[in-house]
Amino acid sequence: MSDHGGLHPAQPFPAAAREQVVKAQLRANLRKVTTTIRAKRANVVEELPHWEQLRTLGAATKDASLVNLSDRLLQLEQSVRARGGQVHWARDAKEARDLVARIAEGHGVDELIKVKSITSDEIELNRALEERGIHAVETDLAELIVQLSNDRPSHILVPAIHRNRAEIQALFNAKLPGEGALSDNPAELAGAARRYLRHKFLTTKMAVSGVNFAVAETGTVCVVESEGNGRMCVTLPEVLVSIMGIEKVLEKVEDISVFMELLPRSSTAERMNPYNSFWTGVTPGDGPQEFHLILLDNGRTNVLADEFGRQTLRCIRCSACLNVCPVYERAGGHAYGSVYPGPIGAILTPQLLGMHDKNANTLPGASSLCGACYDVCPVKINIPQVLIYLRTEANLQKGLTAEALAMKGLKFVMSEGWRFEGALKLARVGQGPLVHGDAITSLPGPLAGWTQVRDLKPFPKEGFREWWKGRSQGTGPADVNAAPPETVQKAEDGPNSPQKDEGSKFTADPSREETL
Repeated sequence: MSDHGGLHPAQPFPAAAREQVVKAQLRANLRKVTTTIRAKRANVVEELPHWEQLRTLGAATKDASLVNLSDRLLQLEQSVRARGGQVHWARDAKEARDLVARIAEGHGVDELIKVKSITSDEIELNRALEERGIHAVETDLAELIVQLSNDRPSHILVPAIHRNRAEIQALFNAKLPGEGALSDNPAELAGAARRYLRHKFLTTKMAVSGVNFAVAETGTVCVVESEGNGRMCVTLPEVLVSIMGIEKVLEKVEDISVFMELLPRSSTAERMNPYNSFWTGVTPGDGPQEFHLILLDNGRTNVLADEFGRQTLRCIRCSACLNVCPVYERAGGHAYGSVYPGPIGAILTPQLLGMHDKNANTLPGASSLCGACYDVCPVKINIPQVLIYLRTEANLQKGLTAEALAMKGLKFVMSEGWRFEGALKLARVGQGPLVHGDAITSLPGPLAGWTQVRDLKPFPKEGFREWWKGRSQGTGPADVNAAPPETVQKAEDGPNSPQKDEGSKFTADPSREETL
């Protein structure tokens, strides 16, 4: 497969974001949907007085499984096989793709249906199957829109969040068999998709799903969704293949109950998911008569080995962090270059690929560190702290850069008072050509970015250190009546008016944006 796609960003985040933020329609779509979901989520969360206790319990439950992950997975394997299912282990994406393809080829399948599965997108399953003559049909409405338009998902929960009704109308009229005169009425568009998919549900022999949770004790596998397409996929075909990231396993059936409250409220802002499907192995005469569970690593054991970063594996893919993130709302999911966008993608993708990936290791910088993602995370992943931790790892990967040298120089200068004083005196002299009036309006070279949207105050003629020394000279003890320097006197009058419109949402350069 290509190096770009699935998990692999094609370019660094800053470059990708600059291309996306200038798309007015994209920004309008994102703003409308994320604002709506945020408000609805807040309402249903407020209904539960024990919400914070639920978050704590969810985090503890996931951590307990991660600590004993190897035992849980072996127990799950044993339970699934005891109930007639088959279990396969996949070290990476290629092994997982080959397993699905071999199962399909073994049954003479040239078309299969799919439940919405980010894990299958992670391993680029559809593309791999097409190369072997097997067509995968997405049955989730948003995933179908993405597939028909040869696009990429841009949101964990709503993959086609970047599309509006007019775009979907044109797409369905062009791509769905028997259509061509659809209006942009949502019910009419959904009806067209239903007609197309119902035929697939009733005639397709094999289905592929993801896994929200699996229970080691019983071998039970769970998929939660809102449209009913998942229920069709996991009950009607003869063969069912479920691809599960190894971090999705829980110990007991009782463990699922807490997530049945946390997940729907955090993702779709519902009290419960409309469709919650659970199945255990194979039951003669009921549902698929052949069940395969693929346990996917694909970098997860490396994340687990990191004592600080492993909390990322708690993620239950609710997408709440995306909906509150100011960076995601402006740049959109495609800027992240991975099937995992937003704050969770900024910490999961580089860990799965390794911090040596030169594009993925820019993702931890895709954050204002406002902390909103941590506040809404239903399993208390401290995303801001992990972002800072990964930024440090990324800097270590870069080695000795100009920025690193500059920081080392600042450390040296500021480690001794006399050095710092000398540097300030030199700075006052060196800033001369840059000062215009009472502001530095333009910095040279790589520092120019700072002054594109703000002015800087120049170094004062007399700094605090000089003033402090002067006020105590010639008068014995410190002269409490000594006048402070001009800059301190000005502070009493309140802040100066900004030279540039710091509160403006948009700037002359559309690739840069200030958020207060």
